[in-house]
Amino acid sequence: MSEAEHPARHDREVSVDDVRQLMGASTPHFALQIRNRIAKLVRELPEEHPARLEGEREIRRLTELGYTGETRGLAHEDGIEPLPSLGHDPR
Repeated sequence: MSEAEHPARHDREVSVDDVRQLMGASTPHFALQIRNRIAKLVRELPEEHPARLEGEREIRRLTELGYTGETRGLAHEDGIEPLPSLGHDPR
């Protein structure tokens, strides 16, 4: 997944819709890449800017999704346990 920004966003202020377009239907597989793109998009906005606030909420959600939202492997394979998510506590 490219982390290059859409050229049309360079000529105007970032909006909440821009953040939501990046959020899309995020999955655990791409969550951390999308998180990085959103962080880059909103990092220079003022702290109270609506797009920055939306982006920061989404960054937290995507970080959680990226580390705990996926169980790897197939549970139905006899004798093979699925791999836990990256953030799984083995205790």
